[in-house]
Amino acid sequence: MASVGLSAVLLPQASAGITEGPAVPGGAVDSRTTATFERVADAVLTDRTSALLDRPAARRGALTLDKGIRLASGLARAEANGLATLKGRKARLASLGEAYTAADTKVAVDSVRISDGQAVVRVTETTTLTYKKIRGDEPATTGFQAHHEMRFAPGAGGGWDLAGIESEDRGIAAVNQPDTAARAGATTPPRGTPAATTRPAPSAPKTQTATGYDYRAMAAYAERYWSNYNPAYRKFNDAGGDCTNFTSQALKAGGWKHAPGDGTDYRTWWYGSTTQSTSWVGADEWSWFTLSSKRATNLKNAYQLGVGDIMQMDFNRDGSKDHSMMATYRSSSGMPYLTYHSVNTYRKSLASIIASYPNAVYYAYRT
Repeated sequence: MASVGLSAVLLPQASAGITEGPAVPGGAVDSRTTATFERVADAVLTDRTSALLDRPAARRGALTLDKGIRLASGLARAEANGLATLKGRKARLASLGEAYTAADTKVAVDSVRISDGQAVVRVTETTTLTYKKIRGDEPATTGFQAHHEMRFAPGAGGGWDLAGIESEDRGIAAVNQPDTAARAGATTPPRGTPAATTRPAPSAPKTQTATGYDYRAMAAYAERYWSNYNPAYRKFNDAGGDCTNFTSQALKAGGWKHAPGDGTDYRTWWYGSTTQSTSWVGADEWSWFTLSSKRATNLKNAYQLGVGDIMQMDFNRDGSKDHSMMATYRSSSGMPYLTYHSVNTYRKSLASIIASYPNAVYYAYRT
């Protein structure tokens, strides 16, 4: 299951399903409010689980039922960073040959108490993940139960603010539990600016020598290995897709240098004999690295792409980039042609891509 993206949840105050005040006599909340807390907890935890899935799941939109609930701004930032660490975990799992195709998360409220004016809600999460058949011998599913304490503070207008969520378990963390150490030290990654897809595009000629990179070498690499894979690199077709791995290879062929460090940190970019950074293979992580390191900037219009530039797509407009590709040819009339893996493709026109996906969000990068 998937719910609304938490980084965007700052819902307006209203009172659908909320009691008149934060508590009723006796220091408790009524059943309607308890049910509201349960739905919100389910939405938050389902968002975490969905960050691990091989394919984006259908949105549940659970929080839209409870417009009296807001996600406090500090928690919104923490959850956004937490989801970024989970996407990095998904990429690491993919590099090890494991992925999940579906998930089901259910939440039950164990207790609700009022403490210092806040509602302290303890919940039990039961999650089942379906293994993707990569090797063919995987079991059907994996599952776990986890326990969380959630704090709801009275908000303006009589609603509630979800102010905190903490794991109550000890030992090995659940697979959808964000790395708290990484979250504590994380910075919000750059999200990028979508590119227009209208023609004619404003002029944005690319200087082939200004950066010291060899863009023709990048394009030549992509066009050499678009169907015959370079045996010097691992493939990720059965582990989330090979598109960003292939794009990274081409960039390296044109002069991009490794940025060493912790491979789970999006500010690193490298490929090694047994593993690689998440930014090497993950579409979102690649964009975060590229923009934060200033190795590329966003173009205003996708038709401005030049040879060696990169385009990414968000197919279902959920804020997560799904596909990466390189421009390897540009016609005299200004049409970029893209070469990429998954599905292996040589010099496909930008117009053809846009015609097939008119509702996607496009990101164009000047490298």
